[in-house]
Amino acid sequence: MTTSKIPGISKTEPAVQRLVFQPTAHHGLQSGIDQIASAIRPTLGPLPRTVAIDPLLTRNTPEVLDSGGVIARRIIQLKERDADMGAMLARGMICHLHDQFGDGTATAAVLLQTVYAQGVKYLAAGGDAMRLREHLECGAQLIVSELARMTTPAAGKDQLTNIALSVCADPPLAALLGEIFDVIGGYGQLEVRSGRTQKLEREYIEGMHWKSGLFSREMIADSLTLRTEFENPAILITDLDLDDPRALLPIVESCLDNGIKALVIVARHLSDVVSATFALANKHPEKLQLMAVRTPGTTLNEYAWAMDDLAILTGGKPLISAAGDTLRQVTPAHFGRARRAWATPYYFGLSGGKSDPRRLRQHIAMLKTKFELETDAAPRQHTRDRIGKLMGGAATLWVGAATENALETRKALAQRAADTLRRAVTSGVLPGGGTALRACRPMLEAQLAQNADPDSHAAYRILLNMLSEPTRIIVFNAGYDVGDTLATLSESAPGCGFDAISGRVVDMVDAGILDAADVQKQAVYTAITTAALALTVDVLVHHRKPQQVHQPG
Repeated sequence: MTTSKIPGISKTEPAVQRLVFQPTAHHGLQSGIDQIASAIRPTLGPLPRTVAIDPLLTRNTPEVLDSGGVIARRIIQLKERDADMGAMLARGMICHLHDQFGDGTATAAVLLQTVYAQGVKYLAAGGDAMRLREHLECGAQLIVSELARMTTPAAGKDQLTNIALSVCADPPLAALLGEIFDVIGGYGQLEVRSGRTQKLEREYIEGMHWKSGLFSREMIADSLTLRTEFENPAILITDLDLDDPRALLPIVESCLDNGIKALVIVARHLSDVVSATFALANKHPEKLQLMAVRTPGTTLNEYAWAMDDLAILTGGKPLISAAGDTLRQVTPAHFGRARRAWATPYYFGLSGGKSDPRRLRQHIAMLKTKFELETDAAPRQHTRDRIGKLMGGAATLWVGAATENALETRKALAQRAADTLRRAVTSGVLPGGGTALRACRPMLEAQLAQNADPDSHAAYRILLNMLSEPTRIIVFNAGYDVGDTLATLSESAPGCGFDAISGRVVDMVDAGILDAADVQKQAVYTAITTAALALTVDVLVHHRKPQQVHQPG
């Protein structure tokens, strides 16, 4: 018996409770993967079935979900520990895909389950796990390359509407999202809010806006709309602390000397005394109108990025404390310009920023490169939001429903469909309904014919079987006969697939049934490589769950 040296854990607990060897290890992992995948499989396709999940901490009604990522996140642990290890392996893959892309989780779960199950059979017959993994990963790269070759740009409201419909199965919502993204583009700002009625509504916002508002309600000009709006204002951007009203005199003098009638100061800190001075000055708007808004962001990096973006957008030059700048140094060159600026207690917006077009294009191109290279979900989304603000497309979608549960479900669907549309606009589209995957079969069959190695043959046969699985599940979930439908598809022209809504075999591109290309590519690659890695696991090691011992301090 070994003892634990981990602080807070009883020193008499064994470190290892059980070692699990083959073939039991593979069976345990497969059981867990099957349970996770089987819980998500019903959600694949435009006519998904749903999964009801009992609330963990309350006695509210069950959650009714059709998002593979959310379902996986709700499954915390399986009772059988061998199976739990397989389930958590699948869960980690699905949650990562959901965080990064917002879609493709059901496809990935189905592909992972198929590849692992067939791989286990081959290994049980004497195959080599490491060689099989190598060929599976090679095959994954070939499939991704073939999908890239088939990718076409997404264009037009009708095509975007059909893509949204394949995600949310809600025609009015899909039509509105298709219109919105046709207007704002792939990087545009979209806020999904709870509706004021049961209907769907949308509003387009000129320019760009940030979640940062006025420092004080005393700066509000219109008490009904809680809004202050300036025409042709100057913009001063700084991270200096504005504590002393006397320090603002050089700014005011510079504005008056240069004929500036309205000034917006973007700052991190403003004292109550300075805020009151602003309110007093605004009682004489014929001389100079003033308002101060908070620098967007919550961290030092976000503050710095917001100041950089605002400076490029308005053509201003920020005053930076770390560079030794002071308010006494203000010159006309420090002021940015905009056609219009507005602010509420919660938001700040600009339109018609007087930027240098070349510098702005270069900055956006740099951010787009950063966006493509970023892999973590939160920084990636933040970079996308920055691009959207600089490009100026913004919209708000109000989602309505009859009940609170229905409202939350519809909002989640809207957000999921919006994420997919972003990917479609920025990375292109593929024929949907599993058609693009089945179109990779000739390439894999050619590879199969060229290889005599048994492990290579096994890998490519596994992948060939995998490519038809999403179509099979979509047909089944829609309530149609799988065998008859697949037989009809095998005799159909290239590019044809099964339209689950109409129940017919159609040309998927002509019918507008499309998937975001990079979502499909990432789902395929992640599922195959995760399954290949899991097939090389030979031993499971279970630690006894130690009893926590309270230690003072």
